Amino acid sequence: MSGPGSELREGVGSSPLAAGLRELRGRTGLSLAGLAARTPYSKSSWERYLNGKKLPPRDAVEALCRLAEEPAGRLLALWELADADWSGRGRSGTARGRGAADAERRGSAGGTASAPGAAVIAEAVPRAEAVPRAEGGGPRAVVGSKRPPRRGVAALAGVCVGVLAVVMVLAFREGEGSPSEGAAPGASETTGCRGAACDGKDPESMYCDRPEQLVTPAERTAAGGEHLQIRYGTVCGAVWGRLSNGRVGDRIEVSAPGARPRSVRVRDRFDAEGYLVTPMAAAHRPDGTRLCLYPAGGGASECFTG
Repeated sequence: MSGPGSELREGVGSSPLAAGLRELRGRTGLSLAGLAARTPYSKSSWERYLNGKKLPPRDAVEALCRLAEEPAGRLLALWELADADWSGRGRSGTARGRGAADAERRGSAGGTASAPGAAVIAEAVPRAEAVPRAEGGGPRAVVGSKRPPRRGVAALAGVCVGVLAVVMVLAFREGEGSPSEGAAPGASETTGCRGAACDGKDPESMYCDRPEQLVTPAERTAAGGEHLQIRYGTVCGAVWGRLSNGRVGDRIEVSAPGARPRSVRVRDRFDAEGYLVTPMAAAHRPDGTRLCLYPAGGGASECFTG
């Protein structure tokens, strides 16, 4: 379920889906303008989808999978989770889930740890009722003495859906790995990758192009009017090339010492009207980085070093 106003709430399903979409977009090498040109969705829509600000339509997820030549199963499963979270399926368990989370935090503060979702399940279990003994003695407990109403069964089903979603998201995040206690913050806390892990990946999808973490060691305007920049992500530890005012058929290639050269080509007018970036090349420093333009039509190449 998606449409106008379908902004994602922070929580179940949204972050894994957005991360998966960014990964596929990086694999296509397409800019936002390129995605807009090849799908029925605008640049601004793709920006919201990729950054987790809005739930994309199912068709948009399938379209991106086709462009990246990726089987759609994994992303559609994440989409189903995000759609269920946004649309409120299982919402009867939402309030309980929040209360359970508070209870878990209070338990942790008191030194008692519990498994995620355990409090939610505990709330769903019928409580024992105390009834007096027929002849003397204390009260005795009778468990499940009343049949739960049908709406209670539906609420329990909603709780189970919520617990399952939480477990799936936790498993997804555990698969990505997390920094050990006392260690420096992991790459995922500030950017999508660092060092060798950035090699070959898209700098925008990995958040390596944030202004406060970005330097431009060198730039130049070519004879044909193309504007070229060598860019370096200080946190990611990687370099890439950026081309604007290009022409269809232009290609740029960036190379760093000890890393594989990376290139990108202007494929259509949409690429030419915007800008393109190469995949990243891992580099401890931008020193020695070389960026070359290979103009359309086989003209003389132009290279410079950062």
